[in-house]
Amino acid sequence: METITLDVKGMTCMGCVASVKRVLSPIVGVSQVDVVLETGKVSVTYDAAQTQPAQFKEAIQDAGYQVLA
Repeated sequence: METITLDVKGMTCMGCVASVKRVLSPIVGVSQVDVVLETGKVSVTYDAAQTQPAQFKEAIQDAGYQVLA
């Protein structure tokens, strides 16, 4: 398992946190999603053989948030 931390801009409430978790959790290979609203950090633990960070970024952007870097 690997873990990546993404900087996400645009989350303003716990509903946003729930939205980000909702779009990332169903991705095959994702085992855990942790979101810290105050810092905008999203940590994703995943199996690199099943998915890649580009898929996480796309899902977050499709949900209406901006992934920095």
